[in-house]
Amino acid sequence: MIKAILIFNNHGKPRLSKFYEHYNEDTEQQIIRETFHLVSKRDENVCNFLEGGLLIGGSDYKLIYRHYATLYFVFCVDSSESELGILDLIQVFVETLDKCFENVCELDLIFHVDKVHHILAEMVMGGMVLETNMNEIITQVDAQNKMEKSEAGIAGAPARAVSAVKNMNLPEMPKNINIGDISIKVPNLPSFK
Repeated sequence: MIKAILIFNNHGKPRLSKFYEHYNEDTEQQIIRETFHLVSKRDENVCNFLEGGLLIGGSDYKLIYRHYATLYFVFCVDSSESELGILDLIQVFVETLDKCFENVCELDLIFHVDKVHHILAEMVMGGMVLETNMNEIITQVDAQNKMEKSEAGIAGAPARAVSAVKNMNLPEMPKNINIGDISIKVPNLPSFK
C-alpha cells in the first residue's frame, strides 16, 4: 500500500504532498523534511529505493523515488508494493503530467495544483493503485476539463443575460412581457444605462 506521495524541488520545497494515513500537520512537515534529507543526499548513480525514515515507518517502509530536472517524485510504500512497479507508476505519472501540461515544469505544479491532484486521484486512491494506463488517465482528465468548461458556461449565463438586456437599446421600457399564456407586468424601474 502507498502511504504517501511527495513531490519537492531541489531545495526541499514541497510542491505536492498526499498522505494516505492520517498525520497531524507538524508530523507531515517533519516527514517531508526527513524524506527530502534522505533522498537529496543520495548520489545520482545509486538505486532509487531506500528504507523509510523513522517518522514514516522505518525499515517496514520504503522510499521509492525518481529525480527529474528540479523535482523529486517520492512514493512511500509498505513491503507489499513492488519497487519496480512503483518506479513504473512514477514514470506514468510524470509522462501524464507532461502530456496534460505540454512540457510540465515546477510552475505547473504550483499554479495547477487542483489538476495535478485530479491526475493523481485517477491513478491512486486510498493508497491503492487504480490505473496505470496513461491514455485512460488522460481521457478521464479531458472529460473533467470538458465538464468544467461547460459548467463555466452555465455559471456565466446570468451575466451574459444582463449584458444582453443592457445592449438591447429599447426605445422605452416595456410595461408587460407576454410569453405564451403568461403575462408579466414590469414594475417601473430606473433605466438600465
